[in-house]
Amino acid sequence: DKGIDLYLLNRGKSIRKAPDEAKLIYCDIRNDDYSFLSKNNFDVVVSWIAYTKEHVVKDYEFFRNKIKQYIFISSASAYHKPILKLPIDETTPLHNPYWEYSRNKIDCENFLIEKFKEDNFPITIVRPSHTYDRTKNPLKENYLPFYRMKNKKEIIIHDDGNTLWTLTHSKDFAVGFCGLLGNNNAIGEAYNITSDETLTWNEIAKILSDKADLELKTAHIPSTFIKKYDDEWGDGLLGDKAHSVKFDNKKIKSLVPEFNCKIKFENGAEEIVEWFSKSENQIVNHQLDELMDKIINDYKK
Repeated sequence: DKGIDLYLLNRGKSIRKAPDEAKLIYCDIRNDDYSFLSKNNFDVVVSWIAYTKEHVVKDYEFFRNKIKQYIFISSASAYHKPILKLPIDETTPLHNPYWEYSRNKIDCENFLIEKFKEDNFPITIVRPSHTYDRTKNPLKENYLPFYRMKNKKEIIIHDDGNTLWTLTHSKDFAVGFCGLLGNNNAIGEAYNITSDETLTWNEIAKILSDKADLELKTAHIPSTFIKKYDDEWGDGLLGDKAHSVKFDNKKIKSLVPEFNCKIKFENGAEEIVEWFSKSENQIVNHQLDELMDKIINDYKK
């Protein structure tokens, strides 16, 4: 809609249909060489799936001196844990001893900032928090919470469920994000792009169950207890979701005045429920379902 000549490079396996106007490049960037891109001239390259320093080093070595802007999608989970103060802005230190994912994002940022200072590599860093669309239930494992509700089973909410969380609809995120593309004022800068709405996890679960017209039964389980059974789940809680957050978005709003999140989770939840009401989207992870039963039973004992 912005008139951008858009190329999407991925493996072609996404459940999301690309816009008809986008030019698609199918490859596995982890295993394929970048050389086939040499015939293209890109103004801006956005890396959505760089998770380790090795990934951004590869990008830097190929795209240096070839592009006008490199946008790295980092993560708000990289901000200091435990939380130092709220709201969190871009000057908040980066530090996360709980989650390797976040530490890797910090390593990526540090490398890119170094290359910006040393080599004038034109970076922009974006730190989203929890961005969702209709296909992404913010509760654990997408359809599984609805499945458990339908079968009168408890769903797990970490800790007491009262930590504050921020959910940002992808359509709202897009407004702030697109305002960074080709924007020279964004070079060398980092930006939060999140909603200003905060909800507790109890409220998030209640909104989803109400929209689905299902009875909500919750089991509040400490994050540390969950980690004993599932490291990845536990680390994601202890390093991110178990902490109350609220983000300061003044910086992105000053650069992109049209950025103003309009989609409340009440509305986003309706989209999620509609998506998962379709049988083809009702995929049940039975192994995780059984693990949840075990976690709940063991904790009650």
